[in-house]
Amino acid sequence: MESIREYFSSPFVIRGLAATILIAINAGVAGSFATFRNSTFLIAGASHAALAGAAAIILFHSIGVMTGVDPMIGGGISAILLTLLAAYAGYSGKTGDVDTAIGVGFAFSMAVAVLIISLIPESAARVWAILLGDLLLVTYSDLRLMSLATVIVVAAFMLFSSEFLFITFDIGGAKAFGIRAERYNLLMFGLIGLSVAVMLKGIGAILVFAVMVAPPAASMLFARSVGRVIAGAVLIALSSGILGIFVSYFINISVSALTAFFAASAYFIGLVILFVQKKRFGSV
Repeated sequence: MESIREYFSSPFVIRGLAATILIAINAGVAGSFATFRNSTFLIAGASHAALAGAAAIILFHSIGVMTGVDPMIGGGISAILLTLLAAYAGYSGKTGDVDTAIGVGFAFSMAVAVLIISLIPESAARVWAILLGDLLLVTYSDLRLMSLATVIVVAAFMLFSSEFLFITFDIGGAKAFGIRAERYNLLMFGLIGLSVAVMLKGIGAILVFAVMVAPPAASMLFARSVGRVIAGAVLIALSSGILGIFVSYFINISVSALTAFFAASAYFIGLVILFVQKKRFGSV
């Protein structure tokens, strides 16, 4: 068995660590705003829309069409389209309309993915790989796409942070101040969809929700400012990924599953800490 030093210096682990950093940044930034916006279900819908989009590109590959297009590009386009649809549905101001649009998109995407798997059984393994993900199978090509998308997401959130915060916490007030809330809402939702696509190859469509929602949720239990919530979420997601890679050296378990497990566990551990504090000191 190779030493742990050799393990962490191997190319596939180095690529996995690089992907973990990018995933943590997206979870901290886009995941936090989705949580602030009470739109976490959007992440689940976008991840499965991305799966359907990636599966569609794989289907085209099987018939000799669009062979030079990375499936992650198709996944990103599909995820963004679903998030824009959800944002458009929310113009009525009814949360139920947004949830309905996301739910229908979720179901449609899963149906498309299953249909494609049945159509191309010889390529089904590629679709399953996107469904489940694996941080240690991320390629340099994947890292380039993930890096580009992450730069776009971070730059946009930094550039429009004031507007995004305004429409997130008081969309009515934002409209009263003359801010074009609908446009910024579309942009923010689209960026969340792009972030979901970034995480797809490393984490998988099933586990994206846990890694993108649990860290911000855990951070919000203790942080008292937006900046601290985002920083805490990045730290939790990053620690979960590194810990998952570390544990996988000793136990032959999916790194992506371990990452999601540790990220979700951080939230429950936070709840236990708050409960103990409340019982011990009478307040949090």
